[in-house]
Amino acid sequence: MLETREYRCPYCGEWAEALLDLSAGDREYIEDCPVCCRPIVFGLYRDGDEWCLDVRTEND
Repeated sequence: MLETREYRCPYCGEWAEALLDLSAGDREYIEDCPVCCRPIVFGLYRDGDEWCLDVRTEND
């Protein structure tokens, strides 16, 4: 099950869109920002019936 979600890069502040694979369950992974190329830590987790996306820098 795939879903897209907008997020703001924690480094450069630009908006981007992530393609999320919800079938894999809760997890953390790293992807580079498509604008500034810095590594973003994505946290995908379920809160009740909703999926939540948390983005942060590697040092947070």
